[in-house]
This record gives sequence, structure tokens and C-alpha cells, in this order.
Amino acid sequence: MTETTHQTDPYTWLEDIHSPEALDWVRERNSATEAWLHTPAFEALEASLLEALDAEDRIPGVVKRGEFYYNFWRDAENPKGLWRRTSWDSYLRDDPDWEILLDVDALAAAEGTDWMYAGVTMLRPAPGQEYRRALVKLSPDGGDAVRIREYDVVDRAFVAPAVGGFDVPVAKSSLSWAGPDAIYLATDFGPDADGQPTVTKSSYARTVRRLERGVDPADAPEVFSVSADHVMAVVSRDSTPGFERSFAFDMIDFHHSRAHVEVDGEWRLIDVPTDVDVDVHRQWVLFSPRTDWDAAGTLVPAGSLAVAELDAYLAGEHAVRVVFTPDERTSLQSYAFTRDYLVLMVLRDVVSAVLVASPAGDWELTELDAGGSLETVAVGVVDDEDEHAGNDLWFTRTGFTTPSTLMRGTLGVGGGAPALSGLTAVKRAVERFEADGLSVEQHFATSDDGTAVPYFQVGPADLALDGANPTLMNGYGGFQISLTPSYSAAVGRAWLTRRNDDGRTGVYVVANIRGGGEYGPRWHQAALKANRHRAYEDFAAIARDLVSRGVTSPEHLAASGGSNGGLLMGNMMTGYPELFGAISCGVPLLDMRRYTQLSAGHSWIAEYGDPDVPEEWDFVRTFSPLHRLDEMDAEAVFPASLIWTATSDDRVGPVQARKMYAKMSDRGAANVWYHEDLEGGHAGATDNRQTARKQATSYEFLWRHVAG
Repeated sequence: MTETTHQTDPYTWLEDIHSPEALDWVRERNSATEAWLHTPAFEALEASLLEALDAEDRIPGVVKRGEFYYNFWRDAENPKGLWRRTSWDSYLRDDPDWEILLDVDALAAAEGTDWMYAGVTMLRPAPGQEYRRALVKLSPDGGDAVRIREYDVVDRAFVAPAVGGFDVPVAKSSLSWAGPDAIYLATDFGPDADGQPTVTKSSYARTVRRLERGVDPADAPEVFSVSADHVMAVVSRDSTPGFERSFAFDMIDFHHSRAHVEVDGEWRLIDVPTDVDVDVHRQWVLFSPRTDWDAAGTLVPAGSLAVAELDAYLAGEHAVRVVFTPDERTSLQSYAFTRDYLVLMVLRDVVSAVLVASPAGDWELTELDAGGSLETVAVGVVDDEDEHAGNDLWFTRTGFTTPSTLMRGTLGVGGGAPALSGLTAVKRAVERFEADGLSVEQHFATSDDGTAVPYFQVGPADLALDGANPTLMNGYGGFQISLTPSYSAAVGRAWLTRRNDDGRTGVYVVANIRGGGEYGPRWHQAALKANRHRAYEDFAAIARDLVSRGVTSPEHLAASGGSNGGLLMGNMMTGYPELFGAISCGVPLLDMRRYTQLSAGHSWIAEYGDPDVPEEWDFVRTFSPLHRLDEMDAEAVFPASLIWTATSDDRVGPVQARKMYAKMSDRGAANVWYHEDLEGGHAGATDNRQTARKQATSYEFLWRHVAG
């Protein structure tokens, strides 16, 4: 290698994340950033954002288990949060009567650890019994590594290991109940019998063991394992009555996997190409391919959904029924089963549509009235096993200027086709900012290769097209993740309704660039590996379109992104600095030469390429911001840049952000700032107060530079 290597990199010392020297470096830069940024205007913005985050009249999202509706809640009095539940009749009231199951603030105080709630997995009870046991995940710092402890929701207490309670030490773990007295556990068990690690190069579990109550994990039998070069091993148990069975998944990389089902004590491969996503529901096996697939003579196009009977498929009858096929404008985003129906959530030019199919009706599709223009409708199943509510659906409708509404309705047969009845608003979110006078528009920019790239624009209906409007672009463009319209109090308060000295309010733009999933696998794959530049060309094309339309100008144009979106921002700083006045680059990938060896980076090779393969490094280096700096003119002028991260981020890690800032500073880049939260994980925050401060830091930085 002739370029920067681990041995010659002068910033390698910053990779020792928790070393005193590195942390002193972090604190020094944090102090400088806070001293400059944290003015009374910042404090007012932070307080406004925190008020919205802590508001008591937010919609409490719930999950139904048995007769109860469970919710996790944070507010000013409970910053770490409450795990709680209530009845349906109580939930319908404006002020439900919540039964507190676990007070995380009280737990953290009692145990002297800053626990952060990270989710729960409940044990399905025996018929006629109530839900009682749960596996609670708790992070000590907001990172992906968690401690897993068994909890009794009736006794409201953890089940002590001394009496057989499960208690898994902090690690990047996944698990599933294997029965009332056993779990499938994938974690770091330490070296195996051959002295090999039980984690992959991606830092996730390589082996899965079946752990019985009271057994030392070291003595639990291994039931599944994968290669250390793969991302992770996962085993899960489906305990649906009448369809009880176990599944094992070899997650080869982010876009390829193998699924197995246990038959007569052995794993049977569900035989499909590795780029076909496999799901099982009751007697059905569902397939969604990333590329066109010939299934026993039936073409299953990329991005479609096909179905077969699982037992028949395992017996070698590989005929499938294609339920959904996308077109150039439409993509499948997700799906779910009620008791009698399959519900599909799709996008048409990034606007929601909901389709329903019935197995009894030969899987023919019917479109429901999702309502709303330029809005997002999210659909969830209430409880497909409930005797009375098995076909009930949750509908959540939201938009850039429309607060969320949670509705509930029932699917049935109307006029021979599936139809929705009894759709009723259950909860309505209140407005958190004044949206009168704001309009939402969708536009298309033309990228360098001629591709039309959509974007949403939110701003004053009477917007003056004179190039002087403070405008904020947000983008991601990776891992087939779609950015859709949604209501954000932070965007509304920090940007859309804030006024500069000229009386102008901000314009907000969401860029639906390639690499995302807005148009399905083809949109994602168009920006994979050697084609990564297309995502960045798309974002730049939208920036130019905003300028050519008179919405803004480079000095008034800001951009923000986090994680893979942080990599996007790094490429804007180093590839298109002339297009922007300010950039906020959060929890980013930036050193693409070393990314596979840092935190969970190895798991993203399928997305970006392998820098250790010379022919792949040839293209990876073209979108490695840390290395693009070397190719920039010494007199290049960067936009004002804020690079921010978190010490406890164990997914991307703070290393790349540290090195990028250090290198930019050393080459004399002006107006580049750095901030690193000492906790908070990849999200950058463990509670609402931290979230408000993180958001305010980014918005205030950008506003100060582009609003004039």
C-alpha cells in the first residue's frame, strides 16, 4: 500500500478510545465547541426541544401482549424511563391508568449503573395463562452491548440467578425463548474449545447455544454456528400454537443470508439464493429477492413478494405464487399478517399505499384507502392470535406538517374483497410548531447520469425564490433504508419556524437518493460498492436544483446526516464543498481504509467493498473522506463543519470522526468543529435531555452559519 496505513497513520493513537490521552483530547475540543456554541440562543433552543420531547401529551405507542398494552415512556420526571402497561379501556382515555412494571431510573440509582432500556422479549405463556416472564435488555452506556436479565411482570422483580433466572453479562447478544425454561443465546462466550473467538470479525456472535435454567453458559450445548467472516448467527423460536418450530439464520453479510428450519432435530436449509430474504408465518414461507429469481420456472422479480407452503417447499415442491410485483414507481417496504390477511406497505414515488391479500382469495391484492397526500402511513398488526381482534390493524398517519394520528380498524370481506371497517382515531398528537403557511412539495432533480431523483421540500407557501432562504438538506442513501415524510417537532421548532434577522424562516429538504430503498432493491443496488458515487452525485444534484430553482444559494445551504449519512456528509465536505455553507456530520464512517477493522465495520463490506482487496480499495478510496482530503487542493475552502460522535458508540465508533477532525485541523481547515458525547451509543443520547442537547448543537451550528 502506498497510501496511509495503520502503521504510518499519525492519528492511530486516537483509536485507543478510552485512553486518558484521547479522552483529554476529546474534552479539550468539546470545551472549545461548547464555549463558542452554547449561547443563550442555544439554551433557548435546547429548552424548546426538550419541552417537546418530554411533553406529557405525546402518543404512547403500545404493543399488545395478552390482555394488556405495553409501553416504554420517558419524560422529565423519568428521564431513563418506565416500562409499563394498561388495559384497552384505560388506553382509550386521555390519561390512562398505567401499571408501572420497571422504573429504570430507580433501578439505575439502586445499582449504581446508568442503565438504558434497550428492549424486552416476553415469553408466550401456556394456553389460559397470562404473560409473566420477560427478558429485559439494559445497556450501561447506550451502546449495542447489553445485559439481559429475566423479569417477572407479576412480581415486578428480576428473577435471581440463584433460583434459575437468566442473567447474561454485557455483550452484543441476541436471544429467543426456546421454551419456558430455556433460551437460545447468541453472545460472546469467550474462546471455544479450539481457542477460537465465539464472535465474528463484525463483533457479533458467531455461535448460538441452548441455555437451560441453572446451567452455566460455558456448559450449554452449541446448536448453530457460522464462519467468523460472516456477520452473525441467530436462532429463534416460533411458539405460535400449532406451528411451533425453531429457525437458524446465517447472516452472511448485510444483503445475503441462509435460513434453516429445525426438522426432526436437524437444521434443514430453505433452499433459495442467498440474496432472497426468507420469512415464515404459520404454514407459509415468503420470499423477497434482491435480484430476479427463477423459482422452478416462475420468475420472481427483484423487490417482489412470493409465497409457498413451507412443508411442500421443504419436500422439494418449489413452485411459488408471486403476490406483489413492483414497477418503476413502486416498491415494497414491509408486510405483516393478521389472522386472515396479508398486509403490504408500499411506496409510490415515496408516498404510502397499503395493499391487502387473502390466502383464501388466491392472494389477489386489494388497495386500501390510505388517505393523505405526501404523507406516510405505517401499518401494524394488533394481535393476530386474539380471538376477537385477530384482524385488527394499527394505522399511524404522519407528514412533515401533520402531527401523527394513531388509528385502529378491522379487516374483513366487503363486496368480495378485503375491506377496512371501524377505522377510528385512538390518539392524536398535538401540534408542536405553527404549520400554517407551510407547504410540502415533491420535486425531482436530474443526477449526473440522467436519473430523476426525488426530494421533499417543506417551507413557506409564499417562498421567495431569490436564493436567500436558509435551507437544510437531510440525507442517508444506504442499506436500502427509505426516508419518508414524518412529523418532527425538532425540525419544526429549530428550522421551519425559526426566523433570521431578515424575518425569513427555514426550508427543510429530505433527499431520496440512491442507496436507499425508496424504489426497492434496484435503487439500493445502483449505489453499491463501485457505484457508491451515484449516491453522492444524487445529493449534489438536489443541492444544485435547489439553487437553480432559486430556493437557496450555497452560502445559505446546510446539510446534515448521521452514520452512513455521516459518510455522505464527509463526501460532501471533500467532494462538493462549493455547494454548501455548513455541514453537520454525525456518528460517521470516514476512514474507509480502516473501517472494516473498527467496531462493527466488517459487517458492511457488502455495502461498501473490502479495502483489503486491492481492486476494491481502488474504488473504496474514491469515497473515503479521510483520504479524499489528500487529493484536495491545499487552498480548498471547506464549508463550516461540525463533526460529532459518541465515545460509547460500539457500532461505528468515535475513531473515524476523531481522525477526520484532526486531519482537517492539521491541514489548516478553518471553521471546523468537533463534539463527542461521552455516552449515548450510536444514537448519541441516552435520554431526552441528551437528545435535546445533541439536536440543538447540530441545528444551532447550521442555523448560525447559513441563516445570516
